[in-house]
Amino acid sequence: MDKTKNRWLIALSAVGIHISIGSVYAWSVFTTPIVSEFGWSLTDVQLTFSIAILFLGLSAAFLGHFVEKYGPRKAGILSAIFFGIGIAGSGLAINLENIYLLYIFYGVFGGIGLGVGYITPVSTLVKWFPDRRGLATGLAIMGFGFAAMISSPVMERLIGSVGLAETFFVLGAIYFVVILASAQYLEPPKQGWAPKGFKENADNSSKQVKKDLAQLTANEAIKTKRFWYLWIMLFINITCGIAIISVASPLAVETVGITTVAAAAIVGLLGVFNGGGRIAWASLSDYIGRPNTYTAFFLIQIVAYLLLPSISHVLLFQVVLFVAITCYGGGFASIPAYIGDLFGTKQLSAIHGYMLTAWAAAGLVGPILTAWLRESTGSYQSLMYIFVGMFTVAFIVSILVRFDIKKIKEQQEAVQAKDGLAS
Repeated sequence: MDKTKNRWLIALSAVGIHISIGSVYAWSVFTTPIVSEFGWSLTDVQLTFSIAILFLGLSAAFLGHFVEKYGPRKAGILSAIFFGIGIAGSGLAINLENIYLLYIFYGVFGGIGLGVGYITPVSTLVKWFPDRRGLATGLAIMGFGFAAMISSPVMERLIGSVGLAETFFVLGAIYFVVILASAQYLEPPKQGWAPKGFKENADNSSKQVKKDLAQLTANEAIKTKRFWYLWIMLFINITCGIAIISVASPLAVETVGITTVAAAAIVGLLGVFNGGGRIAWASLSDYIGRPNTYTAFFLIQIVAYLLLPSISHVLLFQVVLFVAITCYGGGFASIPAYIGDLFGTKQLSAIHGYMLTAWAAAGLVGPILTAWLRESTGSYQSLMYIFVGMFTVAFIVSILVRFDIKKIKEQQEAVQAKDGLAS
């Protein structure tokens, strides 16, 4: 008999992949050296990051079926190849002083590696942890959230010691090896496998294990209302989260009058709460349920963004901002488990891939909306109130999901009752 793999090592492999691809959030480390060396505009250089996020969402959507068909190990290898080539190829673009090559390598190739690498371990973990889906996906996606904190100082040192282009070459090689090695241990559990005690608890009326609402294919899932409810919630959460992260420093300076140095420290701490929120909220969702978790996200953020423009106390401003950012990170980490709850694990990678198109759309809308409002109004106060309106919509959608779930459960119970009478 084949020995069953250790699911915690599967989780560790997932973290290895996400810490590597999550380094994309440290792109800002490269912007100043690139602008200084070549004189390219900041807007043109920042476009590289936007392209990468766009292709993350697109590749996740189109290659989700690849993950289902060929398995997580081969999908992980594909991620290693694309992401490794994308990062190393960026060094070639720097040597050739060609920003369009940078868009192709870092944006397109790196973005494709990002998308495949993001969905591959997450969907696998959901299958290995039917008893603790939130915790498992939170662990992996926490790695993505913390990646910038880990990679930023390494990038800074490499740029200073070996040069800009060479930094890309070194990082490309390192990420390729780490993702490739991590992918080797990834595989879904055998058919019918369950963790110790899980089946017994499922049959024990005093320890009821929640069953998935349905087992749908990706193409079936996108035809349901609840898929689009989740998509809207994720889109709003990411749009506002990306926007607030991008303006956190000037917002703090404008609102509470702190120095730019102190504001930079706040931005650094945002990464801690972004990453910490992923594991904390995802783990909590195992106990309070995903519907309650998402409703809590939006209620908290409605209050937070109503308060932020009027807060004058520095510490209180930071507390409110950090709590809101935990909800942003938690939204990423809890969505795979929510997908599993509502659509099952039959084609979870593909469904998750389709869902991440919300990230691609938000990556474009968030920064554009922020810049436009700032230029139009001259302050960030109106932006906070726009967020409140958007989160109010998301809150309403989080309630509508509950009605949809309740309706489906009632239909299923009616069918079961009918089948019971017939037998």
